[in-house]
Amino acid sequence: HSATGTMAISETGSIQAEQLAIDQINAMGGILGRKIKVIKEDGASDWPTFAEKSKKLLVNDHVACVFGCWTSASRKAVLPIFEKENGLLYYPTFYEGLEQSKNVIYTGQEATQQILWGLDWAKKEKNVGKIFLVGSDYIWPRTSMKIARKHIENFQKGKVVGEEYYPLGNTNFNSLINKIKVAKPDLIFAAVVGGSNVAFYKQLKAAGITGDKQFLLTLSVTEDEMLGIGGENFAGFYSSMKYFQSLDNANNKKFVEAFKAKYGPKSVIGDVTQAAYLGPWLW
Repeated sequence: HSATGTMAISETGSIQAEQLAIDQINAMGGILGRKIKVIKEDGASDWPTFAEKSKKLLVNDHVACVFGCWTSASRKAVLPIFEKENGLLYYPTFYEGLEQSKNVIYTGQEATQQILWGLDWAKKEKNVGKIFLVGSDYIWPRTSMKIARKHIENFQKGKVVGEEYYPLGNTNFNSLINKIKVAKPDLIFAAVVGGSNVAFYKQLKAAGITGDKQFLLTLSVTEDEMLGIGGENFAGFYSSMKYFQSLDNANNKKFVEAFKAKYGPKSVIGDVTQAAYLGPWLW
């Protein structure tokens, strides 16, 4: 995972959740009477580094499995190594689909379970017709928006009035905001990733684009990103996710209590963090 760099805002929760699950498994006696030993490596929000660290873990450290990655770009970078070395990767993030490998367990949702459901919900709730697509510039947002555009135009009979992409780590969205103001969309459909979310939502609010005036649905803001963004900058907007920390059932309450007991009362659990927690238990 990325413990540093622009993706740390999103991946720190996954690191915490996986450690919690492993600690719980070890407290129960481990696996077949043996405790799980953790070897941590930092992908540093850099895809070649992910590949380098994965090779070290598989070839030098001879790990039984790896819990890691967040972006599809990092997953694509390590996949050839896992397939060559016959390693096993537990990947926790919602993703674009269009990939399967016997060396990867995908614990996050793919496009039909997040993108299409989200768009259909938006259509039902607000009868949106004009939609502006925006994302970070790498495979997951671009592929997701390609899927979204096809669904909007071919099935919902809507219109895409703008489509823009910005590099990971980008912090200036002024030109995008001007384009949004000109296009006047019924819905902003967003897949901005990592630390860029902080600047994106703060700048939207500063420009007067707020939840009480503009319908916005994101694929990439969970409770983890909200810590950096600030609730006041996201109020009234929506996220399309399979999990929220506020889920009201006994199992989730127990999970949240255990997480906060380990990481403090201000810690949060987002969609990917929850999926990351599943990895060690599935293994």
